[in-house]
Amino acid sequence: MDLKKLSSKLLIKPGKKVNLAKIKPGDTLGFKDKEQAVKLLEKNQKRMAELQYLLYAQNKYGLLIVLQGMDACGKDGTVRQVMRGVNPQGCKIVSYKAPNSVELDHDYLWRIHHNVPPKGDIGIFNRSHYEDVLIVRVHNLVPKEVWSERYGQINDFEKMLAGNNYVVLKFFLHISKQEQKERLEARLQDPTKNWKMNPGDLKERAKWNDYQKAYEAALSNCSTKQAPWFVIPADKKWFRNLAISQIIVESLEGLNMKFPKPDFDPKKIVVK
Repeated sequence: MDLKKLSSKLLIKPGKKVNLAKIKPGDTLGFKDKEQAVKLLEKNQKRMAELQYLLYAQNKYGLLIVLQGMDACGKDGTVRQVMRGVNPQGCKIVSYKAPNSVELDHDYLWRIHHNVPPKGDIGIFNRSHYEDVLIVRVHNLVPKEVWSERYGQINDFEKMLAGNNYVVLKFFLHISKQEQKERLEARLQDPTKNWKMNPGDLKERAKWNDYQKAYEAALSNCSTKQAPWFVIPADKKWFRNLAISQIIVESLEGLNMKFPKPDFDPKKIVVK
């Protein structure tokens, strides 16, 4: 598989109805060599660092990365592995949990917009505004007539960001139920990972099918030209990391960024 074809293979085209059962979580799209994938990831990490520096210098665009998926799908691991080469000064990571009392006193997008990165920076959402059409739907926290309106509201919000020079990349980390089981069991067996386990995760796991339907609806309704969704087969961590890094690099390269020209002649400056 050509690396350049990864993004098109994983992209959810606008208007496409998504059926997650037909997308294999263990698929690697022709990549069979983990060692080669790790080398390609390292190459992408170096390129990402260069592009981040250019992004910051030009200060024209912002990059927002959204990570969603079932518990133990690898959101934290993606941040740790894929973004390893970027400068932390220009990268902000926000992990969304249940809204607090202040956030509940505002509209559901208030806390999201509040955390959008400034121009020149990279922002990463570990969970996001999509929780308001996912957990809210699965647990009946608001009526259907409320959450069903949010698909359009989210599309409008993301379109506004894109219209203001933000690149919005959304990744659904697609793991199998069996893989989730093994990862949750690993947390229980490893004392250094016990803290990552929450008994509530098992209650959410019991609603697996409901979440799959909710994700299918979100992916089908909210993958747009301005803010596309990519479904990343995530059973194989090495493929997950390679695919996401490649899409980020391609997206930043597509901006054709340039270093700003100084408003003086550097050749005439003498440092004594």
